[in-house]
Amino acid sequence: MKENKTAAAWVLGLFILLGLAALGYLLGESAIRYKEYERTVTVKGLSEREFPADIVIWPIQFTEASNDLGALYATLESSANRVREYLVAQGIDASEISVSAPLVTDKSAQNWGDASRAEFRYTASQTVTVYSGEVERVRQSMGGLVELGKQGIVFNSDPYQNQVQYLFTRLNDVKPGMVEEATTAAREIGRKFAADSDSRLGKIRQASQGQFSIEPRDTNNPHIKNVRVVSTVEYYLSD
Repeated sequence: MKENKTAAAWVLGLFILLGLAALGYLLGESAIRYKEYERTVTVKGLSEREFPADIVIWPIQFTEASNDLGALYATLESSANRVREYLVAQGIDASEISVSAPLVTDKSAQNWGDASRAEFRYTASQTVTVYSGEVERVRQSMGGLVELGKQGIVFNSDPYQNQVQYLFTRLNDVKPGMVEEATTAAREIGRKFAADSDSRLGKIRQASQGQFSIEPRDTNNPHIKNVRVVSTVEYYLSD
């Protein structure tokens, strides 16, 4: 009876030993495969394109000076109307033109400087702004202000206060194609890396689209926009 129990114990122990050995082998193989599966490479893909701006904002500021406040406002109104008429004559829609309220300075009311030595008591400025999608038409109109200047309108050419702005608002239209292009570029770089390391490029582990940037192509062509995006993609590698 004791011999039968001893034999059963040995058999049970042998099966347990074999089971543990098999489990250890399987765990070891799984660990190796898991480690291999976790081999990754992170690459970046660039997409860069040029597009014309589709919105232009053109502020046209002019100044006047007088000792008669009523005459000053009348001159400002006349100048604003002449600028508006010029723009409409150039084919710019009247709905795209707005006129700001005049900004008037009374030098006699200032606490600094000697107002008695000033030639004019009042100085004023006003701005006519064009907001248009006809970018090229507006650009062609800019040079014609010289003729209005010859007629006595004093334009403020300060580039900081009267800077022309060019906007590109169609990003959502071009975004899908550019993201695809950047991802394709990233995959090509990943394939090259995998080939150099005797590996194969696998599936995407994770990806980041990156931030789109919109900048003027250069200082002389602010109406041409350079749109750029960098996608960061992490791929699995396999032997």
